Parts: sequence; C-alpha cells; structure tokens
Amino acid sequence: MPELSVVIVATDSEQRAVLQVLVDGTSVARTVHSSATFPMAGTDPVVRRVQSANPDVVLVDIGAENPTPAIRAIELLHQELPDCPVFAIGSMAQAQVIVNAMRAGAREFIERPTTTTDLLEAFVRLTAAQRKVHREGARGKVFTVVNAKGGSGATTVAVNLALALQSAHGNVALVDLAPLGHTALHLNLKPLFSVADAVRNLHRLDSSLLESFMTRHAEGLQLLAGTNAPAAIEPSTAEFARLFDMLVNHYRYVLVDASSRLDAATRLVCNLSETVLLVAHTDVASLWSAARVLQYLGETGGRERVRLLLNRFRKVPGFSEADAEAAAGAKLLWKIPNQYFAVSAAIDRGVPLMQQTHSEIARSFSGLASTLTQDDDNVKRTAWSLFKTV
Repeated sequence: MPELSVVIVATDSEQRAVLQVLVDGTSVARTVHSSATFPMAGTDPVVRRVQSANPDVVLVDIGAENPTPAIRAIELLHQELPDCPVFAIGSMAQAQVIVNAMRAGAREFIERPTTTTDLLEAFVRLTAAQRKVHREGARGKVFTVVNAKGGSGATTVAVNLALALQSAHGNVALVDLAPLGHTALHLNLKPLFSVADAVRNLHRLDSSLLESFMTRHAEGLQLLAGTNAPAAIEPSTAEFARLFDMLVNHYRYVLVDASSRLDAATRLVCNLSETVLLVAHTDVASLWSAARVLQYLGETGGRERVRLLLNRFRKVPGFSEADAEAAAGAKLLWKIPNQYFAVSAAIDRGVPLMQQTHSEIARSFSGLASTLTQDDDNVKRTAWSLFKTV
C-alpha cells in the first residue's frame, strides 16, 4: 500500500479529478479524501473531515481568479494540522500568490497545470527531508555522481568511490543509470542483467530477485549494470522511485553513476541522495557546464546537496579553489589528483584504481569515502521507505 495518504482541497471539480489521477499515478501516494469547499474557520466541518482522514499531505488548489479563500484555507489547515505538510497548487506567474501561500504555511508551491512528475518530485523531497530529520531511523544512503560535461570522469569516480565504500563498510551497491553504461567495463564484469531488467520486474521485485539482477565484483561490490544499448523507452520516475526504495532497504550505501544523463529520473535520484557529486575539471568550459547542470538539478530542490568534485586536479596559476566554487556555484568537497595515464590504463585493463591500493589516487578515493561517511560510524539505522509494508 502506498505510504503517503493525500487529501485534495479544490473547488473546481475538474481540477479535483485531475489531481486525484495525478496523485494516484505517482505510485507512492493515494488520495484518501477530497473536499469541494475551502474551510472558513477552525470549527469548519471540512477541517474535521481532513483531520479524520489523517493525511500525510494536503494539496490545496489555488484558483487564478480569487486566490484569497485558498490562501486562508492553507493558513487554517496549517494551524489545525501542524504536523501535516500543505502543498499549494497554483500559477507560477502570480508571484504574490506564491509568497502569500508560503507565508500562510504551504511547504511546497507546485505549478498548475500539474504533472505526475511534479507531484512525485515533491513527495520525494518531503520523504527525503523527513529522513534527514529522523536520521537515527534511516538506513541506506544514496550518493550520486554526475558529470559537468561529457568526459569529466563521473564513471571513474563512481566505480572507485563504490569500491572504497565497500572496502570500508561493505554492503554497497553501484547502480549505472548512464545513457550507455560503462561501469561493467571499468570493473571487467559481464553482467547478465541490467537496471532495465529490475524495472521490468518491479511488480514482483523482492530482496532475492533484486540480488539475482546484481553482478558481484571480486571485492564484494554489487553492480546493477547499465544498458549496453540506448533505450527506446525510458522507465518512468515512479518506477525509479520504487527501484530505489528497494535498493536503500537492502544496501547500506547505494552509489549511482548518472554520468551525463540529465532528465527527470536523474533529478529524482539526486533528490533522494545524501550528497550529489558534480564532477568537473579546472577549465572554463567544464566549470561553465557545472553551473548549468547545478541550475538544472536545483530546479526541483536539493541544490544544497550538490558538491563540486574537481577531477584530474592541477593547480592553475592565478585560479584558486574559491574561483572554481564561484564559477560552478557549488561548494568544493574534494579534489582527485591528475593521473590521466594511470586512469586510462586502469580502464583498459578493467582493474580499478582502488585495487592498486598504494597509489596516491586510490588513497584520494578512500579519503573521499571517509569524508562522505564520517558521521555514520556507530549509528544504528533502521529501514525507511517511500512505501508502507503491507
């Protein structure tokens, strides 16, 4: 059964029906009640009916003609149900309405007309925020690696960081979401199954089946391989949400190689991530691209999770780390030293740098893994989920 129960408050019957279809279409939420009238006071029967539905989220539709009753409803619902987030649905062209809705207590303002993806991303942001508040009750962290531009080295970073995490903590999954997957080549593996197989079997996916789709590396790392041919039909964001729900409840760390993939699925996974590593070089084109990728990822929230990782780092006279941060618009987390020939040889041989334990670059990846997980030791974590167990 979906975890998030949703109440819809909208005076327009057509909009009410559309929102119900969209909510139910996310696969992570269901409509438990809808109201055709806005509450006018705390004693209004509408408030009591909403309270009795015990929702996880309330959606309030704001009409363009007269937004005042909807704004008042948001304020009342926020007062009467202080622990229940209220999401406003309205026009992004009405700046003052947005401001008034947020001041009234709306947690999110979602553009009208709304899409299933808009709602799903908002629900994921809510779930991720709740996990952060209840960190002691969370299990399974996601780290996503994204290229600023093609060739920046996201796959090299993802593969070696995953191996570093596996070496330090164990129980790590590497997921290849690149348009054309290369992680298996880096690891010298020949997977029988891929992400596409897991998505096609979501209706019956359990821990055992998930493990059967993984390819095991000699170091113990589990790989959910990427596609070896461009996909004609990409999985929906809802399908990726279900897949990652299973992954984070099975593995301690999930490392995602998004490579140069920039779409709704990547933004969804980035919203689920503890940290997003934006891989760039110290050149103008790379840092310019990093700023644009950051802007795209930040459109659905989670900008604060993105950290800059400078790959093939070399000092440039007159250009400081602060300059790199300013150009990319993101805080610098780590620098990987420039050892291009060692990296190229590792890829060609299918022997990752982390298996060459005495190299400077291997030590750098180990240090990055330690930095990302420095607050995780001795912390007891139980499962979180986008979905309730039946």
